[in-house]
Amino acid sequence: MVGIGAARGVGAEEVRASVCAALARAGAARSAVRALVTVASRVDEPGLVAGAALLGLPLYARPAADLAEVPVPHPSERVLAAVGTSSVAEAAARLGPVPGAPPGELVVAKTRGVGARPRCTVAIARHVGSTGGEGDRQMS
Repeated sequence: MVGIGAARGVGAEEVRASVCAALARAGAARSAVRALVTVASRVDEPGLVAGAALLGLPLYARPAADLAEVPVPHPSERVLAAVGTSSVAEAAARLGPVPGAPPGELVVAKTRGVGARPRCTVAIARHVGSTGGEGDRQMS
């Protein structure tokens, strides 16, 4: 699972390139990714939606309260003030789209997106037997 945090106005190409760069760091193929996961307040962000489409991946949302319960190595007070959880990318990657599933193992910690002024962060977690969550909102 790829967790992605984004500022308003993030571009689709930045999302695509940032996910691909994180996958390259992990030595993972794009085909290994099952979904992108973000905080519910950003799931309609046009750049995230379009970036997921460029990658051919579904985009799932998780409530900030759920993300706030996930232990992460790099919490941020700035992110907490903006969206109500101290982590989006790492927590979303670990939590994945399936309610009640155990958190995945973080394999790529939060990394800044690509570009001169990155507007997203990306993290990757490995989940055993992940597919998708029917109970959470999915954008494709």
